Amino acid sequence: MNVKEINTTIPQSALLKANLTSKQQEHIESLIWRYTQKTANSKRLTQKYRTVLADPRNASGFNLLLKEMYYPTIGEKAIGSKIWDIDGNEYLDFTMGFGVNLLGHNPPLIKAALQEQLTKGIQLGPQAELAGEVAQLICELTGMERVAISNTGTEAVMAALRIARAATGRQKTVIFSGSYHGHFDGTLAKIKTVENTKKVVPKYPGVPSNWVQDILVLKYGEFESLDIIKTHAEELAAVIVEPVQASNINLQPHDFLHQLRQLTQELGIVLIFDEMVTGFRIHLGGAQAWFGVKADLATYGKIVGGGLPIGIIAGKATYLDHIDGGWWNYGDESKPQTETTFLAGTYCKHPLTMASARAILQYLKAQGNQLQEQLNQRTSKFVARLNAYFDADGVPLQMTNFGSLFGRCFSANSITNSQSLNLQNSALLIVNELLSYHLLDEGVFLRGSSGFLSTAHSEKNLDDVIESVKSSIEKLRQGGFLI
Repeated sequence: MNVKEINTTIPQSALLKANLTSKQQEHIESLIWRYTQKTANSKRLTQKYRTVLADPRNASGFNLLLKEMYYPTIGEKAIGSKIWDIDGNEYLDFTMGFGVNLLGHNPPLIKAALQEQLTKGIQLGPQAELAGEVAQLICELTGMERVAISNTGTEAVMAALRIARAATGRQKTVIFSGSYHGHFDGTLAKIKTVENTKKVVPKYPGVPSNWVQDILVLKYGEFESLDIIKTHAEELAAVIVEPVQASNINLQPHDFLHQLRQLTQELGIVLIFDEMVTGFRIHLGGAQAWFGVKADLATYGKIVGGGLPIGIIAGKATYLDHIDGGWWNYGDESKPQTETTFLAGTYCKHPLTMASARAILQYLKAQGNQLQEQLNQRTSKFVARLNAYFDADGVPLQMTNFGSLFGRCFSANSITNSQSLNLQNSALLIVNELLSYHLLDEGVFLRGSSGFLSTAHSEKNLDDVIESVKSSIEKLRQGGFLI
C-alpha cells in the first residue's frame, strides 16, 4: 500500500456522534495515519481477501470512528515473548495466543517434539501412539479419573454437556452471564427483557430459539442464583462455570463456588468447570485446586495443546464411562456396562497434537507448581506497578489479575465520575480502544480485554511495556482525551 493511499478521513456521521473537539479529531487522524502507514501490508491483505475470507476479527467491536484501523495484525514469525508482522514490525506479545503460550512462542521442547513426530508421519487411521500417555499425565496433574480428547474447547464443552445429560437423564443446564464457553449453540444464550418479563433468548442471529429453551442464564457469584438452581433441581443436568471469567477477572467468588459445589452434589446435578483459560495456568490443578473445589467434569484446552488445537474432557469415571462404556478386561466375561453417548472427530488425538501435549505436560510435571507460583507473583507485581502509576498520575484505569491472566478496566469511580476524561459520548470505550492502538503503535501487542504473562517475558519486557503505557497515556492527554 502506497502512503498516498492511506485514508485518515473519519466518516462525518461518526464525528457527529462522537462530538469530538478539533484537537481530539486531529489526534485520532494522526494515530490512524501512523498506525496504517506502519501496518500497511496487514491492511492491504485484509482488504484484498475480504471478498473470499469471512473473518470476524476484521469487524469485532466495530466503531465507525476508527474504521480505517479495523484489520488484524498479520503475523510472520513468533519467538519467545515477541512476534513480528508482515511489515517487519516487532511487538512484545501479551496476547500469547489468547492464553495458549505459557512458555512463550516456539519453545524448543515443543519444536523438537513436533519435528520428531513429523519424521514418523501423521497417522489418522490408527490410534495415536501417545494418546494414552497424554491422558495419564492429565489425570495425574489435575486429579481427574478419566480423560476424553477432542479438537477444540467448543467441542469439549459440547461433549461435557452431552455427557451430563446422558448421565442424569435431565435436559436443562445453567450457564452464567459474562461467561464464555465457545461458539456452541447450546451455550449462546442471554437474558432479555420482553414486555417487562425476563426471558432467555439466543445471543446471536442464527442460534435456534429451541436450543436455548433448556438453558437458565443466572448471575455469577450472586447467592440468589443458588436458590434458582434449587428450584429447578429436578430438571437440571448440569451447571457449567468459567470459574474466573476472562471478561470480569475481578470476580473470584471463592465462597460462591464452594456453596455451588455443595448444592449440586446434594441435588445430583453435574458441576462442570470450564478451565480453558485457568487450566494449568493458575495452578497445575487449575482453578479447582486454587479454590479447593472439585468439579464432576472439567474442560481444558489452550496450554495443554502446546500451541496446537485440542479440547479435553476430564472428570470422574462414572461420567466419562458414558464415552466408551467404562472399564473392562481381556480374557474374562467383563464387558462395557455403561450406556454410551456419542463423541467423534477425524482429528481427535491428532499425532502432532499428542506429541506437543506430551512434551508440555512432561515439562509442567517436572517443574511442579513452582512455575505457576513464580509467574503468578511476577504478574501481581507487574499489575501493582501499573496501578501505582495510574493512581499517581490520575489516570482513570485499573488493572486486575488472576495469576498470570490480567486485564485492564476502568476504575469504578471513573465510570460514574469521568472528570479526568475530556470526552462526552462513550468516553470510556473510546479511550480504552485508543489506548490499544497506541500500544500497538508503541510495539505492544495486547488485543482484547485481557492478556497473559508467559515464562518467556523478561523483567526488561515488563519495564518496556510500562514505559509504553506511560507514553500512550501522555499522547492521549496531549490529544485532549485525558485531563
